[in-house]
Amino acid sequence: MFRRTLFAVIAGLGLALALSGAAAAQQTPSTPGAKVYFVNLKNGATVTSPFKVEFGIKGMTIAKAGTYEPGTGHHHLLIDTKLSKADLANPIPSDAQHMHFGGGQTEATLTLPPGKHTLQLVLGDGNHVPFKPPVMSRVITITVK
Repeated sequence: MFRRTLFAVIAGLGLALALSGAAAAQQTPSTPGAKVYFVNLKNGATVTSPFKVEFGIKGMTIAKAGTYEPGTGHHHLLIDTKLSKADLANPIPSDAQHMHFGGGQTEATLTLPPGKHTLQLVLGDGNHVPFKPPVMSRVITITVK
């Protein structure tokens, strides 16, 4: 009985690992040379809250979430956080630090508390999963006064 249970547990773990690997293997390929960037903000900028953030893209096209055409994606803005290597194979969370622009928006008005903050753009596919390889801006640091 113990062997059969142990075998079932091991088989279940193997299936879970295979499925997680399959999910990563299904990441949407990005267009070679594609880039996302901040249009109106530079690293080290000082802003007054609320402030506008404009998103740029080269080499791919912005589309609404749920669009699965090659070469299309939508913006996600990371605020004071990063995505780990493991996070890059999964849908980007949706919370105050992971803003989704699944309507195809290319700008936003942010209200952040005074102090230093980091910002990064990440392009997601129709399912909010980063592309492979990821299309991400450099992390910039801004100061809100």
